[in-house]
Parts: sequence; structure tokens; C-alpha cells
Amino acid sequence: MMTTPMTTTKIEQIWTEQESDQSVTEGLILRRYTGSILPSVFVAMRKPGKVRGVAISIPNNELPKFIALGQLRDINIDAIPDSRLPDKTTLFLYLTNDQHKDTFSVLCEDLMTWIGRIDNDHNLVKELLNRFEKWKSLFDKAALQGLTAEEQRGLYGELHFIRKFLDHKKNPIDILTSWVGPSMNVQDFQYSSWAVEVKTTHGNNHQKIHINNERQLDTTNLVNLFLFHTSIEVRRDNGESLNQIIDILYDKLSHDQLASNRLKAKLMECGYFRQHEHLYNSTGYFIRDETFHKVYDDFPRIEEEDIRNGVGDVKYSIIITNCGEYLRTEQDVFDLLNFE
Repeated sequence: MMTTPMTTTKIEQIWTEQESDQSVTEGLILRRYTGSILPSVFVAMRKPGKVRGVAISIPNNELPKFIALGQLRDINIDAIPDSRLPDKTTLFLYLTNDQHKDTFSVLCEDLMTWIGRIDNDHNLVKELLNRFEKWKSLFDKAALQGLTAEEQRGLYGELHFIRKFLDHKKNPIDILTSWVGPSMNVQDFQYSSWAVEVKTTHGNNHQKIHINNERQLDTTNLVNLFLFHTSIEVRRDNGESLNQIIDILYDKLSHDQLASNRLKAKLMECGYFRQHEHLYNSTGYFIRDETFHKVYDDFPRIEEEDIRNGVGDVKYSIIITNCGEYLRTEQDVFDLLNFE
């Protein structure tokens, strides 16, 4: 099984063209990714050696922030003075460990598409620093030996929700952008004034849902908050595996390269890497039950305003079978999850 699609991304096409460019044999070759992003961001290659990377021109006064960040695991950042613009420095970001070249390609592609919405150098630097901090954590995860059993179940539940979301809505990039669970946000899905928290349970206590903090079911600043609960059975060599549901999602996104690449980047942020796929082949899941609840008014929960001063790390559980009056149909929920 090959879960990760092997299609060539736009950034890989540019790197290939730069490799075959005989007009430059030494130094950096720079090329714009598209005309819609800032002129200070480039797909880059350093010769000799055909070192693939990205280059970003930043104001000199922003350079100390990147120096303080330090080097990322398996990635180097070289600061190169810009002879044409003495008040700027070019950062060349490149991979030092070929084992992660597929991961690096996905991250660079996602970076290029994401910063297309940025319109000034200040916001560019802010976004780059945020991204590089995430990349640090991501390459640390890549060095680990895969996801824990609990992490696999949680990821399966969120992907199952995305599958439903894609069946109801026709804007996949917005759906994947709303998936903020990989970034450890309060809820798993959030966009504008709505949020969805996904809970996946298994074993003998299917109906007890664990809430990790006082903000997870807090409706402050939200018009709609929904709780999606999936009860699963875990079987060895039977059922739908994590790899299989990811294959299904890639198939649904096969017509949209941008969305497919965003899914790859989000999965990596979760700790799911291509080199670990073999670890997930033998574990399968069956959906026993699934429900949607709207969280409001007297739904059983603890909110931030309920906590006394000095109390922290609040965790509690909910018996979901006692929440029947808050049930909503799948169609009712997705009708309210809009991207306007």
C-alpha cells in the first residue's frame, strides 16, 4: 500500500528545472513560485550540489529573531547578505537529511501556498517564525517510532469526521484549514464563529467521553459548538485501517492538488509520516455508533467562568447517553458549518 500520493508538486517541478539549468554553476538560483505571493519569497537551489530549498528576503532588523530560533532538526538556515538590497538579508532554508526529503517537499509547498495570502514583510516574518517553530516540533516527531495507539484512534476519529465533511461540502481547502486539532487548538475544528470537538471512544466504556480542559466545551465567542462522538471497535487485521481512511481522503482530493498537499502537511503535523505507514496496517476500526450533540445552555460541562481562582488542569468526563436532548442530525450540523 502506498498511502502518500506520488504526484509531482509544483515546487518539485521548479527544483527539477533549476537542476537542469546550465546557465548557473555556482551560487543560489532563485525563482518565484507564483506572481501572487510577495516578491521576497523564492523557490531556491544552491549550486554546486543541487541543494533544494526556499529563500526569503527579510529586513536586517528582523534577523536576530531567526538567529535566536536556532537551527531546526535536519534543516539548516543560512543567512546571506543581499548585495542588491543592503538593508535586507536572504535566508536560505534547506534540508540536511535526505531521509526526510518527501516531508521537506510537502512543507515547502504548503509554506509557499500559505504565505500567498500575506501582503507585507512584517506579517511574513511573523508567519515564518510560527512555521519554523512548528517545523522544529514536526521533525522531532519524525524521529519517533510512530503514533501511540491512543493517538492513532484519535486521528482516525478526526479523519472520519473530515470524510463526512467532504461528503457534505465542496470546498476542501476550507475544510482542511478548519482542521486545527494538529496545532493543538482548543477544539479540533474551528472556523469563524463555529467549532467542532471530535471524541473517539473504544473498549468497554464507549459512552464515557473525557474532556481535557475547561475551554474544550466553552462556547464563549462561538455561535455554534458541536460535539461529534464516534464509538469504535479496534480489531487486528480487520476493519478499516488508518492508512486506508487516508487513502480514501486522498482519492476524494485527487482533483485538488492544493487540498491534497494541505492534508499531507496536516497529517505530518499530527505525527503521521510515510516512513511509519507499515506500523498501522494491522490495526483496523469498526464504527459502532456516532452522534452529534450541540453544546449550549445546560449541557453537562465545566466552563472557564466556573473555575475558582487558583484551580488549573481541569479534566472531567461526560456520560454521553445522558445528553439526549442535545442530539442533532448530521445534516442539521453540516448545514450550519459554513465558510462565509
